[in-house]
Amino acid sequence: MTKMRKILNDWDAPNIQSLVKLIETQNKTTLVNWAVDYAEHVILPLWLKHAPDDLRPLLALHAARDWSAGSIKLSQAKAIIMDCHAAAREMNDKPAAQAAARAIGQSSSTIHSARHCIGLALYGALAIAYDTLGTDAEWTQLEHCAAGACEQMYHALLTVSIDNEPNPAKINWKC
Repeated sequence: MTKMRKILNDWDAPNIQSLVKLIETQNKTTLVNWAVDYAEHVILPLWLKHAPDDLRPLLALHAARDWSAGSIKLSQAKAIIMDCHAAAREMNDKPAAQAAARAIGQSSSTIHSARHCIGLALYGALAIAYDTLGTDAEWTQLEHCAAGACEQMYHALLTVSIDNEPNPAKINWKC
């Protein structure tokens, strides 16, 4: 049986680096919208498959949108997003659900710091791989599946990206 991993850990993987390079060309608003929309449409259904009555990840996405619209303060949004992270910690026995909640929490946290959007790929792609192949799959198979998911995320960001964005987010990846 494959050792359960909680995150994709190959920062230098070509699919992650391609995504990082594209992220660095976009402003924070674009990154928030991309991460929250993608998490809602692709990752949230994975969470709800395992925990249909737990709406904390959905509420985190709504909080990120509410903050973006100026209808709640950052401190209010952060408290709701932290509940999503708590939901992830409660899912140790369901790796796909745990990774999905982490991806949603990180995507929502992009309102706080643009660099959090990479969590969509690092956790979300693993959630998709675990959901698609199961937890008994070999790590190389899971990585391959996750790479495909990262490619889809890349294309989703490319679709909404702004050519020659004049104010790209300044992201410090070394934190």
